[in-house]
Amino acid sequence: MKVFKNLLRKPNTSFWRGFTNYWSVAVYTLVVWDFITNNMLSPIVGPVAAVYVVILTIYSAEKEFERWQDYHTKRHPGEVYVAIWTVLFFSILLATLFFDKPYRMPSEIISTYIAVLGILALTKKSKALYQEKCPSSELHESAQK
Repeated sequence: MKVFKNLLRKPNTSFWRGFTNYWSVAVYTLVVWDFITNNMLSPIVGPVAAVYVVILTIYSAEKEFERWQDYHTKRHPGEVYVAIWTVLFFSILLATLFFDKPYRMPSEIISTYIAVLGILALTKKSKALYQEKCPSSELHESAQK
């Protein structure tokens, strides 16, 4: 019971960050393995990618909520997720062409990449609005350094 009271009192993104990182590695591995096996895992790519997007969305929303409630002071840039997805996405496209593989990228991977880009865009806009509203915040000061 005490755990639930603590969760309700103080936001804790470390759980969601760890959970998101775990699922990120799992999805990246699944996508690479699906590529290596020429779509053998495609039937599960969609459900796993959907769960990943939901977890990433919850984590991002929690971070933004904390920012707006002045709880969020640590930096965990979402650009890392976008960078990894971009490298993964284009590496698979190029490798498919270069090795002349029969692999067809599942539409769920494309949708997931677009969702990750969208989540980053929303969090960037939220951060900019917060910095406009609260120019003396720690976050604003650390971003200018």
